[in-house]
Amino acid sequence: MYQIIYMKADFEPWWAFEGWQEHIIEKVLFEKKDEGIAYLNTRLNELRKEFPMEKAKDDKYWAFWSVQEQCFCDYCDEDLQIYHGIIWNEIK
Repeated sequence: MYQIIYMKADFEPWWAFEGWQEHIIEKVLFEKKDEGIAYLNTRLNELRKEFPMEKAKDDKYWAFWSVQEQCFCDYCDEDLQIYHGIIWNEIK
């Protein structure tokens, strides 16, 4: 099985902080790898069109953002960047 996760949070998807699952917006499962990769590429291209900034890690994590999309952190007393993250998982 192959899983693609789309999340939106004030941290990049590779950090996987405690409670990161609460930021998941969408999970999609595929039995065939080629179908999963096709969907992954479609989602990545959609996000590339929408957000000017991108960073990838380990060929399984992607983060997209725009400096205009931030949220205020009361605890930190500052604005935090919002990231749109994609995670590619191979489930065995």
